[in-house]
Amino acid sequence: MAFENPLIVFAIGLIAVIALLVWLRLPAVLGLVIAGLIVGIATAEVPLGDVPSELAVGLGETFEGVGIPILMAAIIGKAMMESGAAERIVRAFQSRLREERSYLALWGSSTALSIPVFFDNVFFLLTPLARSMRARTGRDYALYIAVIGAGAATTHVLVPPTPGPLAVSLELGADLLWTMIVGATVAIPTAIVSGILYGKWINRRLDDIPLRETVGSTAEDAHELAERETSALPGVFEAALPILLAVVLVASNTTLEYLLDLAGEGVFGLGALEGPLEAAQPAAAFVGDPNFALTAAALVAALTYLRIRNLDRDVWNDELVEALKSGGHIAAITSAGGAFGALLAASGIGDYIVELISVGGAGISVLVSAWVIAAAIRIAQGSATVAMITTAGIMAPQVPELGVSAVYLALIIGAGGNICSWFNDSGFWLIKEIGGLTEAETVKIWTVLTTIISVTAFIIIIALATVIPNVPA
Repeated sequence: MAFENPLIVFAIGLIAVIALLVWLRLPAVLGLVIAGLIVGIATAEVPLGDVPSELAVGLGETFEGVGIPILMAAIIGKAMMESGAAERIVRAFQSRLREERSYLALWGSSTALSIPVFFDNVFFLLTPLARSMRARTGRDYALYIAVIGAGAATTHVLVPPTPGPLAVSLELGADLLWTMIVGATVAIPTAIVSGILYGKWINRRLDDIPLRETVGSTAEDAHELAERETSALPGVFEAALPILLAVVLVASNTTLEYLLDLAGEGVFGLGALEGPLEAAQPAAAFVGDPNFALTAAALVAALTYLRIRNLDRDVWNDELVEALKSGGHIAAITSAGGAFGALLAASGIGDYIVELISVGGAGISVLVSAWVIAAAIRIAQGSATVAMITTAGIMAPQVPELGVSAVYLALIIGAGGNICSWFNDSGFWLIKEIGGLTEAETVKIWTVLTTIISVTAFIIIIALATVIPNVPA
């Protein structure tokens, strides 16, 4: 029986995914695919005969975006763990910070890296460090995951030129420089509250999370490396090179695109550079694409692994293949989560929520409405980017009459779009699998953390808009 009301379809999907994954404990890929089929059957918006192909398209579109980066991240994770590169970076952190405060290095790194580098890539790159820190200290793994996630997620939705907030700012006509300044002002305390304060709170309740095997790295390997002499590990620069390379390559494209936008507007006298920047764009787009950048980083990490461990080439090849097998499983789970979210989106839940919620009013009430719309769309269909872009499209035509700065509007849309990452978000499954967590642990750490980020940012933005309403748009 097919239903016209998307809320009924959403409820059916929610019950299905909980029943299959939590109660029956099916493998995640199988459970998510079945849940997606159930949603497709339940909605009148997708013809019954098209449901399997729509599911496949949703899975394929998600894999298109994450497939190669996840596979390459599996190699990076395996190589950095097995070569001791991650351990060497952790020791460098701890030589500058007291051991009990070394989590601050992960927090600062993730906050900064997420501006030029996509959120998921930041998590790929920093998780091996979190695992090494857990092996070395024997505690605080939930805190390490929380600070990485909070640092990256806040800038991911609040600070241009990160793609999501950049797109929303351009759609609303918000001043990019002021959006960056105010976005960073909101992001830093938000990351402190969600990552450090909540991270410490949940860590006290989940302090016994073990190191599980993930992306080809076992707990035994991690503990063995924690005891290895520093002289047997790579140097700090060689150890950090895969991370640095990926960041520089991706940042080159992000920075060039931002400079082109400024040059097109004649800002800072950059108009004269528009031609050379346009000429460099194809090369920057090539090397800065995450598919290329993470492939290059994976090659560098793999060569360090080969050199440090002095492996036979056949053994080295077999080890990398094992990492790719783990990465393939993670990519499959992430893509299945994206397919489930795509079927929910196809039911029309986003448009239904938009019609359900009135945008009327002006000033602060507009900010509240924008946050509610973005949050509702995010919860319903899973994608933060879709929620942000959809909400920006709704609000953009009305910006001149709304009586509120477009800067605050862009930021509060980002805050709403970040709320409650759960089973229909491919990012939820990425955090679970890369981090080696259970579903329950991921909900307690990641789902709650994204909600705290959203609510905290909302409160700060409303306060700023009340005290300083006239930020240039």
